[in-house]
Amino acid sequence: MGAVRDLDIVLYGATGAVGSLTARYLAGRAPGVRVGLAGRSRERLEALRRSLGEPAGQWPLLVADVGAGSLQPVAARTRVLLSAVGPYGPHGMGAVEACAATGTDYLDLAAEVPFVRRSIDTCHEQAAATGARIVHSCGFDSIPSDLTVYALHRRVAADGAGELADTTCVLRNAVYASGFSPGTVDTMIELMRTGSGDAHTRRLLDDPYSLSPDRADEPDLGLQPDVSLHRGEEVAPELEGLWLSGYLMALYNTRCVRRSAALMGGAYGPRFRYRETASMGSSPVAPVMALMTNATISGAARLGGPYLQLFPPGTLRALTARPRTGHADSSRGHYRVETYTTTSGGARYLARMSQAGDPGYAATAVLFGESALALLLDRDRLPPRAGVLTPASAMGDALLARLSAAGVPVEVVRLR
Repeated sequence: MGAVRDLDIVLYGATGAVGSLTARYLAGRAPGVRVGLAGRSRERLEALRRSLGEPAGQWPLLVADVGAGSLQPVAARTRVLLSAVGPYGPHGMGAVEACAATGTDYLDLAAEVPFVRRSIDTCHEQAAATGARIVHSCGFDSIPSDLTVYALHRRVAADGAGELADTTCVLRNAVYASGFSPGTVDTMIELMRTGSGDAHTRRLLDDPYSLSPDRADEPDLGLQPDVSLHRGEEVAPELEGLWLSGYLMALYNTRCVRRSAALMGGAYGPRFRYRETASMGSSPVAPVMALMTNATISGAARLGGPYLQLFPPGTLRALTARPRTGHADSSRGHYRVETYTTTSGGARYLARMSQAGDPGYAATAVLFGESALALLLDRDRLPPRAGVLTPASAMGDALLARLSAAGVPVEVVRLR
């Protein structure tokens, strides 16, 4: 921990799809920041650096493997380390352990319940002692979920309108111009396999509070299903006519949001119930699409590995980015989320967040890059927390302000 930190940010996994987009974003957004590019192949790192032009031409290259022993000297040189090496279950713990040991702030894009739980169990106490902020899920999963709820909490508290109660995040639309990334599909497959074959993993995936710091401290609010079917007006009058289905990433995002609430001392209130859904629209086929989506997600969540056998070989891989375009299309696409809450005092609020760019690529690179800059440049505005954190609990107001300045505001309005 006494090593000289000659770098501000190290981007590990820089040559991957999201890693290279994040490098490009940092080169344009923060030209004065000292950035290092890290990965296993010097040749690929050199090619990436050449493609970025100035000022990245002077960025140092750091060759490192995924183990903590290889990454600890890298972590010791920098103030913030970004890891873009998913799936994180098999590849991610070395970077977490290295940062916890060296007191280095850490960010990743993980949306894997077992990996984040392992990170909490093995590294939270050490990171808290060294002052490291270990912040998972700093991309499309789970910043829109986590920050819209946080923004609602801040507005409701400022208005004196009580505390958050029933809260629902609705993915109104999302266009993935480049397809899902290979890492995302690998993560889905790995979780389905382990979830069906390992009792401990199955319990983690079933428990709505599996990422909470103290499970016994959580309120008993009854069933909080991850996959559910609704008419829009059951969530909010403004959604009348829509059909809402389950949303695959709710299996992770909901647990991240609940961990935020707990890390902030139950700030959202004892009646805070949270769920996520996705809009299927209002066309005549919308209810059929909603039913089919629910069945697909339920099958993946409950049956796991055996469910994979229903797909012909290569089917899931067909969801990934097209080889000829890769992530070059990632500037296209967009997403919009709307999070509705009813407070303990009966008031109703809505938080909106939308962003241009493919959610899994260009949009995520912006969220990832701005999260890094918040940890690096806004340290005097960050909450005094260390350990394994969430975006809202680690960066809160600072990240809201930084995203707004980057053209990705979270807007909150009172409905009643």
